[in-house]
Amino acid sequence: MKTIDLSSASVRELNQTLHGEVQDREWVVTHPDGKHNLAVGLNQAVSIDIQGHAGYYCAGMNQKASITVHGNVGVGVAENMMSGSVRVKGSASQAAGATAHGGLLVIEGDAGARCGISMKGVDIVVGGSIGHMSCFMAQAGRLVVCGDAGDALGDSLYETRIYVKGEVKSLGSDCIEKEMRAEHLAELAELLNRAGFPEDPASFKRYGSARQLYNFKVDNASAY
Repeated sequence: MKTIDLSSASVRELNQTLHGEVQDREWVVTHPDGKHNLAVGLNQAVSIDIQGHAGYYCAGMNQKASITVHGNVGVGVAENMMSGSVRVKGSASQAAGATAHGGLLVIEGDAGARCGISMKGVDIVVGGSIGHMSCFMAQAGRLVVCGDAGDALGDSLYETRIYVKGEVKSLGSDCIEKEMRAEHLAELAELLNRAGFPEDPASFKRYGSARQLYNFKVDNASAY
């Protein structure tokens, strides 16, 4: 296991090292102190433990790596992630998992506004609550929320599936509650198990697209 101490090394040195031909599979990053752009653009199957809070865009554009943040994160954690996994032991600011295409993002605390905005295939599991406009224009993937959801959940979404245990303050345009069938209970159980949350899938509700905004219809003009 290799250690990089950000009290003496720069963020650029950290990322350049992790982008190189690394031999060690396990890395520890100490004294992150809220620095931005930590462990971004990784494309190797390495394990990164960040021992503290991280700033903006932590673990962005991740491929293959497993990254754990032992603290809170700022805007855009795991933004545009393609594969691998990112786990936040604390809470996340807005736009967590934005535009992400694949992999698994787990936030053990709360997530701010616009969680999963324009997500394109990622799985996001949040142990707490999420803020307003989450899953706005989300295209594919799954979002699981063990707490509450803020205003305009799933506004203008496509085929992303949303599962919420708590209260939803309001649904966005074209987002509706849907039937929770056996296949959805099985899917949700698998996601909760991967995230390590001992929740009962039967206590969740499912939300998705009513599919009324896919093409322009004059009757829906006020919703555009």
